[in-house]
Amino acid sequence: MTGISDAPIGVFDSGIGGLTVAREIMRNLPNEQIIYFGDTARVPYGSKTKSTVVRYSEQIMRFLVTQNVKAIVIACNTASAMAMEEISAQAGRPVIGVVEPGAEMAALATRTKRVGIMATAGTVSTGSYELAIKRRDPEIQVFSQACPILVPLVEEGWIEDPVTEEVLRRYLKPLLDQKVDTIILGCTHYPLLRKVIRRMVGDEITLVNPAYETALSLKRVLEEEDLTRLKPIKEGTPYPYRFFVSDDAERFKEFAQSILPIDVRTVVRVPIEKY
Repeated sequence: MTGISDAPIGVFDSGIGGLTVAREIMRNLPNEQIIYFGDTARVPYGSKTKSTVVRYSEQIMRFLVTQNVKAIVIACNTASAMAMEEISAQAGRPVIGVVEPGAEMAALATRTKRVGIMATAGTVSTGSYELAIKRRDPEIQVFSQACPILVPLVEEGWIEDPVTEEVLRRYLKPLLDQKVDTIILGCTHYPLLRKVIRRMVGDEITLVNPAYETALSLKRVLEEEDLTRLKPIKEGTPYPYRFFVSDDAERFKEFAQSILPIDVRTVVRVPIEKY
């Protein structure tokens, strides 16, 4: 299809956490246009069943296809763990999740073969990170910690709050007791807590940010498929970033504005259940 390399990249998440992935794509693939969908009406996915997460993800995938995206990034650990196979089979274009890139980096980074995972209960229940890591090195021991309270704390904006620090201490203790040397921030909200976590664990533990690793993986896939957009984004051309949500566009815009390196101009609500 002529001009397909100029088409945007579709990025979706259960809410606002996937903006950390969009941010890394903006930083590492500055020529690329992005269409982001946040399922703010149905967040969080971490407590949902697999069938529900697959249904939601399929609806969003169909919406992104109507936007003529050239690739889809599942910027949600739970959806990557539960719906990757179904989305890849139906999308008709490259699909990149966040689990495999994060697992690959953790397997490379660990020195003691003891890796910890912080994730939602849904992601932990799938065992997706453990499976992905052990495919790369069966000798690595993986210790998972479900952290269900962190997402609402981040979405409330309580990043540097004493309450968040206390919750983090409780979640980190079992992993530190296991003497892990690498921790995967296995939810796209968690990179926003990276500085706080770093203070708590010290410099000896490697923190893997799957958002960053996913952007690099996307870059490789686009190059392999000859889909890289070569034209730089210029002033005066159509705005390269579009944002859609299933609810509460104003709150999403406010949060996006606070973490993205761009001006978030408009956020449009979409009746996603029609797709």
